Amino acid sequence: MPLPKPPAKRAALLTPADFESQAAPKPGKRTQKHAASEPSGPAVLDLLEPPREAAPLIPRAAAPAPVAARPPLPEPRRRKPRHTGPAKLFVLDTNVLMHDPMSVFRFEEHDVYLPMITLEELDDHKKGMSEVARNARQVSRDLDALAASLSDGNGRDMAEGLPLDSTGHKDATGKLFFQTTLVNVNLPAGLPQGKADNQILGVVQALREQHPKREVVLVSKDINMRIKARALGLAAEDYFNDKTLDDGDLLYTGVLPLPSDFWDQHGKTMESWNQGGCTYYRISGPMVPALMVNQFVYLEAPGAAPLYAKVAEITGKTAVLRTLREYTHQKNAVWGVTARNREQNFALNLLMDPECDFITLTGTAGTGKTLMTLAAGLSQVMDDRRYTEIIVTRVTVPVGEDIGFLPGTEEEKMGPWMGALDDNLEVLSKTDSGAGEWGRAATNDLVRSKIKIKSLNFMRGRTFLNKFVIIDEAQNLTPKQMKTLITRAGPGTKIVCLGNLAQIDTPYLTEGSSGLTYAVDRFKGWPHSGHVTLARGERSRLADFASEVL
Repeated sequence: MPLPKPPAKRAALLTPADFESQAAPKPGKRTQKHAASEPSGPAVLDLLEPPREAAPLIPRAAAPAPVAARPPLPEPRRRKPRHTGPAKLFVLDTNVLMHDPMSVFRFEEHDVYLPMITLEELDDHKKGMSEVARNARQVSRDLDALAASLSDGNGRDMAEGLPLDSTGHKDATGKLFFQTTLVNVNLPAGLPQGKADNQILGVVQALREQHPKREVVLVSKDINMRIKARALGLAAEDYFNDKTLDDGDLLYTGVLPLPSDFWDQHGKTMESWNQGGCTYYRISGPMVPALMVNQFVYLEAPGAAPLYAKVAEITGKTAVLRTLREYTHQKNAVWGVTARNREQNFALNLLMDPECDFITLTGTAGTGKTLMTLAAGLSQVMDDRRYTEIIVTRVTVPVGEDIGFLPGTEEEKMGPWMGALDDNLEVLSKTDSGAGEWGRAATNDLVRSKIKIKSLNFMRGRTFLNKFVIIDEAQNLTPKQMKTLITRAGPGTKIVCLGNLAQIDTPYLTEGSSGLTYAVDRFKGWPHSGHVTLARGERSRLADFASEVL
C-alpha cells in the first residue's frame, strides 16, 4: 500500500486565542439540568482541592435518598393456578410411581395421597437392576427427603401433610399425605379384600367419604384398575404428565408443503444465489414464522419445476432455503441405494449431512429406515472415512414369549435381535454385481468388521468418539433411556434413531409418552438435528397392502 504524499508546507500553529476558544465549553452541548445548576464560563482544570464555596454541594450529592422514594423491588411472579376451588386430592397407584419417579411433584397446586399398600409394593420392587427397580429406589429416596423435612418444623405432624416444595420443587405447591390410620370400608362382596388394588380402591372410597367437598381422584396406569374404580362410582384418571403429546398426529413431521401461491407472496423480496452446487433463497414473508431450521419444504405444481429445499437458517423475519442433492438419481447413489420417493430423498440428505449430529426417522414397516441408515453409515465409514465404525443397538423387548437365555458373547447374544441388520446387509452386498462371488464375500467380511452390535444394558458411562450410532426400534425406549443413550455421544459422533410409533412393545408406553416422541419434540429446530417421517412403504406390494388393511 503506497504511503500518502508529504505535506507541501509547514503547518500553521494555533494562536493563544484560538487555543482558549477550543478549551471553552460549547453552548448547547450540555443538558438543561446542568446548564441551570452551573454558571457559564470557561472551563478551568483544577487538580487541587475545590474552593470552600463548593463545599455545600458535597453533602447534597452524597446524602442518601429517602427510603420512601426508592421504588420497591418487584415481587416474583407467582404462577396462576389453573384450577379454581379447593385443591384436588390425587391418590397414586404404585405403577405411576414406578413409571415416573418424579410423579409426586407433577400435580402443581393439588395434594397427593399415598396409601400404605403403595409403600409396601414399592418395597417389594426395589431389588434388582431393572428400570422399575431403579425408579422404585428413587421414589423411596424422594419420600425419605420429604419425611425428613418434618424435623425442621415445630410440632408438625405427618397427618397434616408434607409440603412438596420443601425439597426444591417449587412448581409443586400442594402437600403429600400418607395413610396413617386403618381404613375400614365395605367393598362389594365379589372383590377380594386382600388384593392390593382393592385395598387402594377402599382407601379412595374412604377418602371421598371423609372429604365430601373435595374431589378425590385415583391416578393409575392400570386400565383394569381404572375400570373397577369407575364401576364403583370413583373418579379415576390415567397419568398424563409423562405424555409429550396428547395426540400422535400432532408430532413434528419435519416436512412442510408450500402453498401454491408461495412464489407470489415471497418472490418480490426474495434473494437467490448459487454456492457449492446448491441454490439458496432468502425469503421474508408470512411463511417464515412457521418454519424451523433443518425442516424440509417442497412445492410441486403442475407445469412447473418442483422445489425441494431445506431451511438452512432463520434470522429474525427472514429464512434461507437451500436446495437438496438429488439422491433419486443413480449417480448420487449411497452404497448402491437410491431414494424411491420424496421423503427418502429428504432422509438421505440428512443422513449424509456432516453437520447433523442427531437424526430421527419414523415411519411404518417397509419405508426403508434401516436400509438407508445402514447404507449412509457404510458410505461414510468405508468411503469417506468420516467415522471409524458403526455401532448398532436396540431394546431387547420380545414380541411374543421369551425363548430364555442366549449363549455366547455380547454380540452373539444380540445376534437374534439383529435380524433386520442381517437382512439389510444382504441387500447391500448384492448391489456390487461386478465383484464376483469371492469379491462379495470379502466385502461382506470387511463390512461386518466395521459394524459392532452393543446391548443397551452396558451403555452407562460409555463415550463414543467418531462413531455412527444406530438405535433401532427406538419407540420402545422411555424418555430416561433415550437421554442415557444420546448423552453417550462424544466429539464427531452421529446418532440416528429409527422407530415405528405404531409398534410399541414396552408396557405402559404409548405414542405420546415414548422416548422417540420425546426426542423428536425436544430436538426440533436445533441446527444440528433433523427429523423425517417416512410415509410410503417400499418393501413390497404385499407389505404395503397388509399395512393398510390389517
